Amino acid sequence: MVSAVFHSPLDAATAHATPAVAAKPPVTAVAATPAPTLAPAPTPRVRTPLDLRAFWMRVLPPLAGFGLLLLVWELVAMSSTTGFPTPLATWQQAVTVFSDPFYSKGPNDQGVGWNVLSSLQRVALGFGLAALVGIPAGFAIGRFEFLSRMFNPLISLLRPVSPLAWLPIGLLVFKGANPAAIWTIFICSIWPMIINTAVGVQRVPTDYMNVAKVLNLSEWKILTKILFPAVLPYMLTGVRLAVGTAWLVIVAAEMLTGGVGIGFWVWDEWNNLNVANIIIAIFVIGIVGLVLEFALIKLATAFTFEEVKS
Repeated sequence: MVSAVFHSPLDAATAHATPAVAAKPPVTAVAATPAPTLAPAPTPRVRTPLDLRAFWMRVLPPLAGFGLLLLVWELVAMSSTTGFPTPLATWQQAVTVFSDPFYSKGPNDQGVGWNVLSSLQRVALGFGLAALVGIPAGFAIGRFEFLSRMFNPLISLLRPVSPLAWLPIGLLVFKGANPAAIWTIFICSIWPMIINTAVGVQRVPTDYMNVAKVLNLSEWKILTKILFPAVLPYMLTGVRLAVGTAWLVIVAAEMLTGGVGIGFWVWDEWNNLNVANIIIAIFVIGIVGLVLEFALIKLATAFTFEEVKS
């Protein structure tokens, strides 16, 4: 007898059911951390190739100019029958002169260094006095129309006069060669500073002056806060021109007045028929003038205000 096995519906349902999945634990939210920022890798320095053409264009023209000067000098010396020194002979004499430039064997026999310093001292005194008078006068003439109309004819009349024409006046008034030379430097240096400063004041924009009137600024405030910064480039240009003129004039003035100075040294060497020393003095005068010009150009450039590009 076969016995039947009965299964309950619950057991059948359990047998065919899929296995239960284990419950996952709750996920906790974690704040996202920013990725670390990496510094940009340094760009390798690329060596720019040397522009040979630009280099030679800077070097060759000056060398060619000096070479041409030496060639002409050598040809003149070779064709001269009066003992004109060659470049080599002048160089040898220059080595001797500059081996002891500050010797002193009396008031009329001193080295080239003392002579240059004496000339620079006269230029500094005459130029300084001209700046003390000329710059304020330029501000006044440019600022006030009455003064401009008053002094413009006088400046136009006296400015073209040769500076050496004022030397006899200085000798008559000051009774001495040294103050007469300083007076000559003064009178030839004052005109560029007056004219350039006055032109700079007259070219100050009208809007600046209108703002000064609206703010009821005093004349001192207008001078120091508006006029002086705007006129400074013009004023420095006048100073540069005045120094160049003063250095030109002092040589000629010292030739006529005597004493110690580079001009007197040139004239004294001519009396001794030492042409090599005269040529050396010419180069010294040129180099000193070039240094003064370069220094003042740098000074003017430092105070020139240029528009900043955005």
